[in-house]
Amino acid sequence: MDITILFPVLNEKLRLKKGIVTTAEYLRKNCSIPYKLMILDNGSTDETPQIAQDLCKEYEEAVYVRVEERGVGVAFREGIKRNTSDIVGYMDIDLSTNIRHLGEAIRIFENREDIEYINGTRFSRESDTQGRKWYRKVTSKGLLVLLKTVLGMKSTDAVCGFTFMRKNIADKLVEVSGNENGWFYTIEMLLRAERMGVRILDMPVEWQEDYNTTVKIIKTVKNYMIQIRRLHRQFREEDKADAKKN
Repeated sequence: MDITILFPVLNEKLRLKKGIVTTAEYLRKNCSIPYKLMILDNGSTDETPQIAQDLCKEYEEAVYVRVEERGVGVAFREGIKRNTSDIVGYMDIDLSTNIRHLGEAIRIFENREDIEYINGTRFSRESDTQGRKWYRKVTSKGLLVLLKTVLGMKSTDAVCGFTFMRKNIADKLVEVSGNENGWFYTIEMLLRAERMGVRILDMPVEWQEDYNTTVKIIKTVKNYMIQIRRLHRQFREEDKADAKKN
């Protein structure tokens, strides 16, 4: 078994080196399977490309991919299409999720053939979330309520920034998911995985807020609302089509 970890980045000159070095050194000490760190650059205009290329020279496991179109969804799709490993997933470059959970995820995939998808969650009773600003708590909880109410989501978190799945599942999800370019793409993959009956493990995590995040809250929330309405219509149409077949 081997694993590819995707790191979508955009103008991350301040965090890229620390994120890759920390991950690479952790895996060297704690992981016995082959691994690849794929840096997916969404059109950075700062020093990110040069830093990434320097890291690739230092760490043979690191790969740099330039993705000219911006958006986490675009980067995630590109990474999955390029992936050749048995396990593929992504982590935020700021490593808000404690790096030890990466080792835990790998061991779960090694020892539990029944698990096909691991979804990090900040909202489990066993999770430990630190430094979360009040307005981000409100938006995250609000999104969760909408996803559960409107789209029937079963998982306890949708955008933790820690998601891994087996290659065959990732490939299928790319085939059936839309082409949304932002963070909502990863949410749609999770929702479609649930609808497909994929065996998902909600993994409680230790999670630390990153105050230097580049995510634009208002713009992101507006897009989430648009995408939830879109997906709600699509799910209804798909359910009607399935009902006619049966």
